[in-house]
Amino acid sequence: MEDMQLKNYMEDVVMRNLDAILAKFPKACKCDECRKDIATLALNNLPPRYISSHQGDIFMRVNDMELQYLVEVIQQIAKAIKIVSEHPRHHRDEPLLK
Repeated sequence: MEDMQLKNYMEDVVMRNLDAILAKFPKACKCDECRKDIATLALNNLPPRYISSHQGDIFMRVNDMELQYLVEVIQQIAKAIKIVSEHPRHHRDEPLLK
């Protein structure tokens, strides 16, 4: 049996774009915990896009489909950054973004 994988390609799209979008929010916390929370929140608000494919072919298909959803991904990451910045799970004296 060949190595068949099932993958939500939105995870790759979010992770590839997270740093660039975070850079536009200089006051946002960029610690690992906040980055994970931002990615998780964005992914929970994006439709899953699962692909099943042979290993290797997945990456070609992900790149082809990324442009189709990029605007929605950017919007959800930005929204998640604002939410996580206002309600970080670690201690802050006041919200980072207002």
